[in-house]
Amino acid sequence: MKRLIFFPALALALGFAACEDSTSPIGSTVVDDNISIVVDSSFTITGHTVETGAVQSRTLTQLIGSINCPGFGRLSSSVVAQFMPANTIDTIGITVADIDSLILEMSMEKTAFTGDSIAPMGVEVYRLNRDLPSPIFSNFDPADYYDPADRLGSTIYSASAIGQSDTVAASDYRYIQVGMPLSLAHDIFNAYEDNSQNFSNPETFINNVFRGVYIANSYGSGRLSRIYRTMMRMYYHRTYRDETTQRDTTTYHIGNYLAVTPEVVTNNNIRLDLDQAITSRLDAGEDLIIAPAGTEVEFKFPAKDIISKFRAEKSTSSVINTLKLSIPADTLSNPEGVPAPPYVLMVLADKRDEFFAGNQLPDNETSFYTVYNTYTNTYDFSALRSYILRLMDKDEITDADVTFRLCPVQVEFETTGSSYWDYGTTESAVIPYVNGPAMVKISLEKAKISFTYSNQTINY
Repeated sequence: MKRLIFFPALALALGFAACEDSTSPIGSTVVDDNISIVVDSSFTITGHTVETGAVQSRTLTQLIGSINCPGFGRLSSSVVAQFMPANTIDTIGITVADIDSLILEMSMEKTAFTGDSIAPMGVEVYRLNRDLPSPIFSNFDPADYYDPADRLGSTIYSASAIGQSDTVAASDYRYIQVGMPLSLAHDIFNAYEDNSQNFSNPETFINNVFRGVYIANSYGSGRLSRIYRTMMRMYYHRTYRDETTQRDTTTYHIGNYLAVTPEVVTNNNIRLDLDQAITSRLDAGEDLIIAPAGTEVEFKFPAKDIISKFRAEKSTSSVINTLKLSIPADTLSNPEGVPAPPYVLMVLADKRDEFFAGNQLPDNETSFYTVYNTYTNTYDFSALRSYILRLMDKDEITDADVTFRLCPVQVEFETTGSSYWDYGTTESAVIPYVNGPAMVKISLEKAKISFTYSNQTINY
C-alpha cells in the first residue's frame, strides 16, 4: 500500500490566529485538519475461461467465406438476410421488357478481409422460402429455410484488383456482384405495379414479395471477407422519341431498390473449429478470449475485500476517489496475424445475456467497456467508482455482485452535434464481436487494481 499525505491546512490555522481576540475567547483550541490520500493496490483477481456459445450479431457487417488459420482454427461464415424495399420504383414509361438485369452487390473495403487477397473464392445465392426467426443467433442452421434447387446466382471473386482497370485498383472498395434471374426482377417490378403498398414497409414486402437470401461460400478456404453493404440493383432502360431529332433515344438507369438495413433480419451463420494449439492452451488453464463465438473469461472482482478494508481504515470523513482495473492482454502469434479484440465488455455474468438481448449500452455500474491499449497490451477499466459505491449501499454482497465476464465486442458510434463547435461521437451499440477472427491471452494473475480514497482527520 502506498500512502501520500498532505500537511495540515496552514492557511486555515493562520486565519484563526489572525482573528483571535484574547479579551473575547472563541474556543480553547485551534482546529487542525489533516488529509491523507491512500492508494491501495494490494488486491488480486482470479478467474477462468468459459465458452461463449451462440451470439446475436446485431450488425450489418456480413462475414462471407472460409479460412483455415494455423494457430487459430478454421472459421467459416454464411449469411441469411432480408431486405428493406425502396418506397417507390420507377415505372414511368417502363415495362418489364425494359429491365436489363438485376444484380446483388456486396461491398467491402479493400483491406476488410482475413487471408489471401488473390485466392479465388466461390459464392452462391439462394432464395429463402421461410421467414427468418427473431431473435436469430450465430449458430443458425439455414438448411430448412431454402431449397438447394432454387439457386438465384453464383460467382467467383477475389479481394485483389490484379487485372482490373487503374480506376478499380485505386479504389478503396471491392465489390462482389452476383447476377440474379431476370424473372426475379420482373416479379419485383410487377409486385410494385400491382400494389405499391407491398413496398410501404419491410414486413409487408417480406411476406408478400421476397423473403430474402441465403449467401453461402461454395468453395475455397483462403479468405474471410467483411461486407459492409449489401443491396440489389436493377438496371433498366427507357426509350423515347426525341422531338428535336425525331429519332428514338435510349437512356440507361440504375435503381437501388433493395438493401440490407438495421430494420430487417440479417445474420452471420458462424462455425469455428479451434486449432489444436489453442485447445491445448485452454486445457492447460490459460485464459483466452476468442472471437467470434469462441471463448470469454469469467472472474471474481474483490469488491468485498475492497469495501472491508476501506471501512476498517476510513476516518470520520473519508471519500472514495477512484477504482481502476488494468488487465494484461497479449496477442498470440499466428501466420495470419489474428489481432486482439479491439474492445472488451466487462459485464456482471448474470446480466450478460440480458445486456446483449436488450441491445443495452454500458451503465458504468454493472457493465463497462474499454478499447485494447496497443502500447501497454492491456484492457484498462478506469471508471469503477460508481460500481463500488453501489455495493456499499447493499445490505449483503453476493457472488452475483462480483462475478464478471470479459466479452469481445464491437462498438458502433454515431455522430452528435450540429456544428463544428459541438461535434462529437457517442456509442450507439455494443454488440458481440463478429467482424472476423480475434484472440488474446488474458493474464488475470498480473492484473492491477488501484483503489484510491481520501481520509480526513480533525484534531482539537
